[in-house]
Amino acid sequence: MEQAGIGWIAAIIIGGIAGWLAEKFMRSDMGVLMNIILGIVGAVIANAILGVFGIVLGGWIGYLIAGFIGACVLIAVGRAIRR
Repeated sequence: MEQAGIGWIAAIIIGGIAGWLAEKFMRSDMGVLMNIILGIVGAVIANAILGVFGIVLGGWIGYLIAGFIGACVLIAVGRAIRR
């Protein structure tokens, strides 16, 4: 988050939006707190994965995109584990 120039409050807001978008895209049903957690953790995971390939997403939009991608991955992994 610090590398992207985003503070904690902005990370919570952007993470919540990214988690909500992923929830709608994946047709999942979660609460606001879980959306925020999915968005923030998803952004960290997606940035790590994309960093391996040399892709760096910065700023608010980059954090939102990474959060969305990571949250979708986390939802898919959670579904696979439940089955």
